[in-house]
Amino acid sequence: MFADGQSDLFDDLGGSNPLNNEMAFEMLQELERNTPEEIRRQRTHFRLTIKAKVTLLPGSASDMLKLRVQGVTGDISEGGLKCLFPVPVRVGDVYRLEFDRNDFDLPTTFVLCRRCLLLRDDAYEAGFSFFAPISLPANVSATTART
Repeated sequence: MFADGQSDLFDDLGGSNPLNNEMAFEMLQELERNTPEEIRRQRTHFRLTIKAKVTLLPGSASDMLKLRVQGVTGDISEGGLKCLFPVPVRVGDVYRLEFDRNDFDLPTTFVLCRRCLLLRDDAYEAGFSFFAPISLPANVSATTART
């Protein structure tokens, strides 16, 4: 109990020992299975490794002149893609991606940034999700495909 009469948020978890030994063991097993390989295996969409030029622009028309960054795609699926950029991308922001139609025949697409990782001082990997599933272009070589 706090001085203002409110109880601790964690009091409702089942007393002094909310996890019994069996439940704790099951949770540890689940954590052990969460390896990068397992996460890739469980992806919902087939992924293609594609290197194509892409231009990142703000999703809002009001901010169109504030940012224009050239990058390159890493992989793509019906649900999203991974790109490399020389500057960090803000997680949670909406962006427009314009693809070089000579490299990859996909129209301008709106995306949501889900993650951004620093690879080195001048390279950032950004993960995006599409707002609706896309159809991958027919001109994509089958030899670039991977899961």
